[in-house]
Amino acid sequence: MALRNAVMAALLEGEASGYDLAKGFDATVANFWTATPQQLYRELERMEAAGLVSARVVEQERRPNKRLFSLTEAGREAVRAYTAEPPARPSVVRDELLVKVQCADAGDLAAVRTAVAGRIEWAAAKLARYERIRQRLLAGRSEEAYFAEAERIGPYLTLLRGMSFERENLRWGELALRRIEQRMDAVSQQSE
Repeated sequence: MALRNAVMAALLEGEASGYDLAKGFDATVANFWTATPQQLYRELERMEAAGLVSARVVEQERRPNKRLFSLTEAGREAVRAYTAEPPARPSVVRDELLVKVQCADAGDLAAVRTAVAGRIEWAAAKLARYERIRQRLLAGRSEEAYFAEAERIGPYLTLLRGMSFERENLRWGELALRRIEQRMDAVSQQSE
């Protein structure tokens, strides 16, 4: 998937500045696509040149003027065409922590334990953030009511996937932590 598609998905929420997109990317598509602000700005420029987005300048008194981007009809057509294409094969996991865990027995178990504990904290924080977004989207409604009433269901469905991913990170992290600690205890007892 190209960054362009993720930007178009984020712009389906409505008009946004590059700064707003960079900040809001974390709350919309970051559970399945990440990008730096610089990447977003470059992509917005390319998309504008291709006619997929239009920009308007908003003058501000105490701040620099900002450009607000929105999808053009050509951009909406690109979204339709993109969603009609079969998806690429699922991406492969490329996670440095897993490489460290793979090497744990020949490496520094305590350092790997610390890294796994850090991943657990990271996943818990992301899950808490996703839960706040979920509550905001539901606005007091049940999921069934949301799906029946919401203008767009895609953001909620992708949010659920992100939440599921972080729950699995927590489950795996807690299991890995227990097993690493057991191994550390066994190694400690053997060296006594």
